[in-house]
Amino acid sequence: MSDQIKHECGIAMIRLRKPLSYYIEKYGSPTYAVNKMYILMEKQRNRGQDGVGIANIKINQKPGLRYISRYRSIEHDPIKYIFQKMGRKFRKAKKEGGDQYNDETWMKENCAFTGELWLGHLRYGTHGKNSVENCHPFLRQNNWRSRNLVVAGNFNMTNVDELFNILVNLGQHPKQKVDTVTVMEKIGHFLDEENNEIFRKYKDQYTNREITEFIESELDLVKVLKRACKDFDGGYVMGGMVGHGDAFVARDPAGIRPAYYYADDEVIVVASEKPAIKTAFDVDYSDIKEIDPGNALIIKKNGEFGQHQFIKPLEKKSCSFERIYFSRGTDPDVYNERKQLGKLLVPQILKSINFDLKNTVFSYIPNTAETTFLGVMHGMEDYLSAKQKEVFIDKKPYVGELEDFLSFRPRVEKIVLKDAKLRTFITDDDQRDELVAHVYDTTYEVIRKGVDTLVVIDDSIVRGTTLEKSILTMLNKLEPKKIVVVSSAPQIRFPDCYGIDMSKINEFIAFRAMVALLKDNDMEFKLDEVRDKCRTALSNKEAVNYVNELYNLFTYDEISTKITEIVKPKEMTADLEVIYQTVDNLHRAIPNHSGDWYFTGNFPTPGGMRVANQAFVNHMEGKLVRAY
Repeated sequence: MSDQIKHECGIAMIRLRKPLSYYIEKYGSPTYAVNKMYILMEKQRNRGQDGVGIANIKINQKPGLRYISRYRSIEHDPIKYIFQKMGRKFRKAKKEGGDQYNDETWMKENCAFTGELWLGHLRYGTHGKNSVENCHPFLRQNNWRSRNLVVAGNFNMTNVDELFNILVNLGQHPKQKVDTVTVMEKIGHFLDEENNEIFRKYKDQYTNREITEFIESELDLVKVLKRACKDFDGGYVMGGMVGHGDAFVARDPAGIRPAYYYADDEVIVVASEKPAIKTAFDVDYSDIKEIDPGNALIIKKNGEFGQHQFIKPLEKKSCSFERIYFSRGTDPDVYNERKQLGKLLVPQILKSINFDLKNTVFSYIPNTAETTFLGVMHGMEDYLSAKQKEVFIDKKPYVGELEDFLSFRPRVEKIVLKDAKLRTFITDDDQRDELVAHVYDTTYEVIRKGVDTLVVIDDSIVRGTTLEKSILTMLNKLEPKKIVVVSSAPQIRFPDCYGIDMSKINEFIAFRAMVALLKDNDMEFKLDEVRDKCRTALSNKEAVNYVNELYNLFTYDEISTKITEIVKPKEMTADLEVIYQTVDNLHRAIPNHSGDWYFTGNFPTPGGMRVANQAFVNHMEGKLVRAY
């Protein structure tokens, strides 16, 4: 992706179903869970590099001994930092314990992170400050084990103000008006209520100590989640651990954010992506299951588990943009989807180059566009095979040497190279424009000047900033006759409010193109009309996205043409065309992940519709603030 986009977040949970002594005997070390968690985190590094956190709970720890451990970090390489810190704990225990290092009782009493229950989190900071305090997991502490709550998640709520007011009306005094606090405190409140209800059930018959045991065995996390999550509007996968050993991973009713799990008699594991589980535990993909929308995977203290519905599921709208860009391409489904996105672009590309493959060079912008590029080239091979069939089997005429026709292959070159090291120094927005031009390098003397058309595949074009200020300027120096930039994703027209850092509608190149077309056609009055409709909808809490009325005034191709005009540098001498994937082809390529609100404005929750309207009102009022 040529534009820098961030995404929240990744989670990993492990529940050991055997005593620690079992893993020591079988694997020769008490670090079995540590090693597995490290792999889970590293294989989801793509989902968060700003901060990392890990928490661990020891089940049935004796009173007087610590049973919850947590590390969080925002160091340059936070995963490495945390696990090195953890490693030092184990090396110290090995040195001090001697032969007792492999004794379960001694290790659990003397070494942190030797518990059965683990929760890890990788964070991309979108609009929160990047401090350790913002890193998950969060702790809600209490002196009763069953009231301790550890929470980490991949989520963003659209109705934080409403959730905050609910907490205030419950009598709480939240310290911040952010979704991480409101989610934690709302679940925590109903966890307390569940504890109280069980206590009242037994208080006249048993001692407090006996009642504590009843609470830990009877605690109903499904009921807690039903009561806590009924007002949530957003995309979420939330992982939680209760101090005595129960745990849950809950997924939003539209399945916006991803969550997968695997279980056998040794372990239960949950992650945001399948390949992480596959790599860490070397299991068949068919054994890795998806947590269903509106369901929570509940893991009891005794190791029993199951999926349970806690909120009524909606039509499944799992995020398609995850599949295009954020998900790891090693997932076989993601890999094939990205290749299909490329194949489906071939007719548009052929039309753009006037079917002149002989004088066309194909390349891509690293790194995630590579698989889509392979799909484009496979599609071109299919096209050539069909043409050869027409000539040699159907006997259609061909002008030229048949031997050349048979041996022809599309020209593929690595034209664009990314300097990953340079990117890390671009932190100041004021200086970014000057430096961004040097993030990419190009291969010279490959393009025939004034003759070749250069086709470059990108996974998505969001803001168009890097395209305009860096890539096109750089490619123009190669002096091609024409440059065709191809986006495997459709035009991104609307903000996301469920996790991806795209909140200001005026930043999108598609929106800017639509506004420019309104000006070109003396239709700027439509902006005021739609602004008034958006304001009314916000006042009436009407779940209708009125901004689409503006986009519907123009065809898809008209907006793409205007985008081409906007991003073309003034000094550019080559012809330019920007091509976007169509929404119909997006659905053909990714049929099981139909969450397309970025491209269509069809948000799966009322809060999403409100965010779209608010983002437009903010633009019209000149407010450079987030819409949620």
